[in-house]
Order: sequence, then C-alpha cells, then structure tokens
Amino acid sequence: MTDQPLAGRTVIDLTTALAGPYATLLLAGLGATVIKVENPATGGDTSRNNSPYVGKDGLAMSRRHDDDMSVSMLVRGRGKLSVTLNLKDPRAKSVFTDLVRDADVLVENYSPGVTGRLGIDYDSVREINPRLIYTSISGFGAQGGPGSGKAMDSIIQALSGVMMTAGEPDGDPVRFGLPIGDMLAPMFAVIGTVSALLQAETTGQGQHVDVSMLGALTSLVACEPFDAFEAVGMPQRTGSMVPRLAPFGILPVADGHIALCAPTDAFAHGVLRAMGRADLVAEADFRTRDQRVRRADELHDLIRDWCRDLPKAEVIERLSAEGVPAAEVRDPKDAVRDPLVRRRREVVPITHPRHDTGADLSATGLPITFSGASVGLDSPAPALGEHNDHVYRDLLGYTDEELTALTADSVI
Repeated sequence: MTDQPLAGRTVIDLTTALAGPYATLLLAGLGATVIKVENPATGGDTSRNNSPYVGKDGLAMSRRHDDDMSVSMLVRGRGKLSVTLNLKDPRAKSVFTDLVRDADVLVENYSPGVTGRLGIDYDSVREINPRLIYTSISGFGAQGGPGSGKAMDSIIQALSGVMMTAGEPDGDPVRFGLPIGDMLAPMFAVIGTVSALLQAETTGQGQHVDVSMLGALTSLVACEPFDAFEAVGMPQRTGSMVPRLAPFGILPVADGHIALCAPTDAFAHGVLRAMGRADLVAEADFRTRDQRVRRADELHDLIRDWCRDLPKAEVIERLSAEGVPAAEVRDPKDAVRDPLVRRRREVVPITHPRHDTGADLSATGLPITFSGASVGLDSPAPALGEHNDHVYRDLLGYTDEELTALTADSVI
C-alpha cells in the first residue's frame, strides 16, 4: 500500500522476544517492509516457543502439531517477512551484506558486545550502507550497565523505581502487570528511528539510535516528582487511593470496582452532589483542593460508605450526571472487546494463518489514526523462513544453486 507513512522503506529485523519485535511490529504497521532475520539453528525468535499455542486443534498449553504457532508470535510476527540466516556462520556475512546494502533501517536487541563479535555492529554496517538507520534496544544502553548485559522486564521495573510507586505504603514491591519496560523502550525506539529517517533525508547520512529499557522507564518515573513528594512528607505509595488528588482512586462497589478521578473543585463538588451531600460543598473541609487533601482519608471514607452497596452502573451514572470522570474497572478480556477500540482497529482479532481454529483471540492494532494515510497489520505472522525464496531469490537475485548450497550447509 503506497499510502502508508513508511511505504517503500525496508527494515532488517534482527530482534527477538518482545522489546525489539514490538518496535518492528509498529514499523510494519506504519507500512515498512520488515524482513525478520531468524537463526535456523535455534528455531528462530524465542517467542515462537512461548505457551500457549494455537493450531488446527485450537488452543493448547503445548505444541501438538508442527504448524501450531505460539500466540506470542501470532501477535508479534504480523506484517513481517521471515528469512533464516545463521549469523554465527562466517558464510552468512555476504548474505547479511546483501540484506543491508539497500535497506533503510536495521533494528537489533542483542546484549551489548554481541553485534561486535558477529561483525554486524554499527561501525561495520555503516561501511556497507552509510545511509542506514541502525537502531539498538537493550536493557542498559549500547555500552552496557550494572551486572550482566542482559535484562528482563522485571529487572528493569525493579531498577527503575516503578515497583515502589504502586501498592500499599508498607507493602511489598508491586510488579506492573504488563511488561511495561519491554514495551515502552520500543516506542521510543520507533520515535528515534522515524526521526533519524527524516534527518537522513536532509543529510544523506544514517546514524545509530540507542534506546535503553532502563532509561525509557526511569524517564517516565521522573515525570512524577516522587523526590519532591518525599521531601515535603507526601507518601509515594498510597495503595488504591491518591490522597494528594482527593477524591481520586479505585473504589469498591456492590458488583466490582470503579475508578474515580475528581481532583478539581468542580469534579469534587460533583462527587458530593452525586452522593446527595450537596451540603458538604460549602464546608471548609472540602471546599478547595488543599483542604480536601488535608482531609483525604475522611473524604474517601465518605465516598466508600456511599458506593459500597450500590451497583457500578448506578454509581457511574450518578457521577457522570454531575460531570465527574468515573468508569468501571474492567478485566482485560472485556477491555480488548470494547466496540470503540475494535472500530478504531486499536485492537484487532487474529487467527492462525492456515487454520480456522475457532479460538477468539485479540491482538494489538496500530493505535494511531491518520487522516491521509493507511496503517495496519493485516498480513499474518510468518512461519520460520517462510519468505526465504521471496527475499533471497526475488529481491536479492540469488540463483537456485546458491540457495541450495546455503540451505544444505544450514547457513539459511
């Protein structure tokens, strides 16, 4: 599709697991041709072996047929071409050179030092293609960091401080339910990659875009002045409620929970009216924000007593009638089936590329709507090496003899 923002751009994808593949998934959704390079000796991307799997017999915890596909790969592999190449084999160097010679972007998420040992680091690749944007996503940055150069999402959450921003004041650290460290870094990587592509149009030169998972997540932690909160005696961890924004937090109702966000005078007074306590609007304890913060516990107790035995639909209706932001707390299964996000293709249904499995599966779409461009992830995830012939024969011009020899020697 030529009306996609990155149509005509080619991305060489050397990534595995989640952080890197999510970045290249976004680039594919924006229209780039993403060539996913996987090692045939190891079975390709590690997420190909993530349980659960889906195939002709439906969903299962373990693989039952050769063409069963991990749901992780079903989600992250969409819109990409898969080729196999064992970069540890010296004979792969010429194949790799052919892949990157006319590419626009290369994305990798190896541990620091690995690309150098393989001879595919930025300095080496720049000699092949000076215009290439070389994007690295790693735990601690291209130069490495504390301890091992490897990093998992939970390690990044722990080091960033985010685990100590949620939960009860005296409680244990809380791991964010989503792999937020793994998913935030690739978003910054895509911003950096697209920005570098724009700059290359002016300068004619590529560059190294270096994004660390720790830096990305810690930068968001720093958006909230937790150090200032601590200095003035405001708690950093407050559990389900946020006293400094009172009334604000998660409240139990008769059939679940609601989220309430009413930090302004207008919203807070609306809460009191919804409760049938308009008399409290003029009370000194609740009239202004500073006063409400000082009496936050009392105010939150009043609201809990009011809503605890009411159904969430009634609570939300009464709050909304007063213009107060409030919503039910959904579980993920219901949230990804919201008609609004489905209509906007921010979440999309996915299926196995070859079998009608009957499984009702959802996946991330591209949550950006353009007025003058088309985006999306419509082609299914590929099997390992599915596009070897297309890429190596049709795009790079390899002969049958060359492909046969490379395959026989397990180079591809």
